[in-house]
Amino acid sequence: MQLNPIEQSFAVNFKYSLHFTSGLFESNNDLFMKVIRSYKPNEKVKLLFVIDDGVLKNHPELSEGIKEYCLLHNNQLQYTECLVTPGGEKSKNNYDNVDRIIAAINDNAICRHSFVVAVGGGAVIDMAGFAASIAHRGVKLIRIPTTVLSQNDAAIGVKNGINAYNKKNFIGTFAAPYAILNDSKFLTSLEQRDWIAGVAEAIKVALIKDADFYNTIKENAIRLKERDMDAMLNTIYRCAEMHMEHIARGGDPFESGSSRPLDFGHWSAHKLEQMSNYSLRHGEAVAKGIALDLTYARFKGLISVEILDEILEMMTEIGFDLSIPVSGDKEIHELLKGIQEFREHLGGELTITLINGIGKKLDVHHIDMEIMKNALNFLNNKYKINVA
Repeated sequence: MQLNPIEQSFAVNFKYSLHFTSGLFESNNDLFMKVIRSYKPNEKVKLLFVIDDGVLKNHPELSEGIKEYCLLHNNQLQYTECLVTPGGEKSKNNYDNVDRIIAAINDNAICRHSFVVAVGGGAVIDMAGFAASIAHRGVKLIRIPTTVLSQNDAAIGVKNGINAYNKKNFIGTFAAPYAILNDSKFLTSLEQRDWIAGVAEAIKVALIKDADFYNTIKENAIRLKERDMDAMLNTIYRCAEMHMEHIARGGDPFESGSSRPLDFGHWSAHKLEQMSNYSLRHGEAVAKGIALDLTYARFKGLISVEILDEILEMMTEIGFDLSIPVSGDKEIHELLKGIQEFREHLGGELTITLINGIGKKLDVHHIDMEIMKNALNFLNNKYKINVA
């Protein structure tokens, strides 16, 4: 007897929201409570908080403030604990951090109708989101990003992950958060390098999608460097908005294809982070990666020298160091291996996003390694780093 194949298809609608506030857990701020209430209007919801230790160091009142807030709204919020985890990229390099969160999910009986609430920078958001997505095949997640980069990029998408095998985000999942809550109060305590680093993601998305946004960033370069909050919040808002639009309307939210335009400048950024043992912030590495790919695009005749010079000048004006910290044939070869690793991470045909004008992305499927080496040397000569 011959049995015909059985085929079926289905669509799942994902919806999540991004909110903006200041002083999220202050007693007179009801945003967090309302977000939880929107899920279950008439029931108490259990909450497990995961907090970046760097955030707690700068905001030592946070843990107690969360407890008091939950007590104030105890008809809606059921507090379990605040689990403190290492911040920064090191949180993604050690699977023990994932295990600790999964154990806390188990110990506190966090179910698929409960929430893990991740409070921290992009790395902690990624790691905690990964843990939440694999416990019970996925418990609900609220992200409270605390850096510029996490508020405009890392916490906005539907990806979670950790590092393994000396590769960034080698292990991970796609799982949309229930909500993202951006609290501008957390930005006030950032180091200058963290304040600046997140702007790289805004420059990235502007260069590939929106010339007007690029011009706004250029006009506000000094204000951004000098920590003007209004300029930064406007930059965060537009960058996050464009990321969410791309995820919803770009046709490939879970990256099943070979093109990944939102990773413009990232093939080398990911490799530079790993080669620096993550002493480079992600945004710092992205800025270098953007500069490298822009220079390559210039050498390939895709953009003019005037456009290249203008963008590099704007980025240095904001405060970015655009030199590429590799020297000698061995390190250069190791960096260029990042192109193949980038392809392997996504699969399929090599696809590197470049631009052929401000706001105009162009996907290419081959990189001339000699020209890329020349681009690297050009940047290091320009920014006074000698490369053997």
